[in-house]
Amino acid sequence: MIDHLSFYATDFAASKAFYEAVLPSLGAGLVMEMTATWDAEFPTRRMAAFGPPQRPVLWLIETKTPASPRHVAFTASGPEAVDGFHQAALKAGGKDNGAPGKRAHYHAGYYGAFVLDPDGNNVEAVHHGAP
Repeated sequence: MIDHLSFYATDFAASKAFYEAVLPSLGAGLVMEMTATWDAEFPTRRMAAFGPPQRPVLWLIETKTPASPRHVAFTASGPEAVDGFHQAALKAGGKDNGAPGKRAHYHAGYYGAFVLDPDGNNVEAVHHGAP
């Protein structure tokens, strides 16, 4: 259903480094980068896209003013990938927003972890196991 989505970063370098460190634990990485030279108001605006190879799904876009925090949940291949995501995120400067574990209030097989990225976005890795 979703082709791609965007997060906005006031500290682009810190946010880019965060996602470069965290997303490999979920099988994703930096796919492409560009500068918005066509934007007359911010022609040096940096953008980076992350996802599986050749598939830019999550766009990180530099902004001058903070945006409202967002939430995104990335699919993890299993509980170990969720754990790896959480560990990588904390090591990369993310803030814990929910340690890895079962979340039966969502459904019996839900295993997830939550972190806040450098701009305060709630980023999650989730595995939907058998109930």
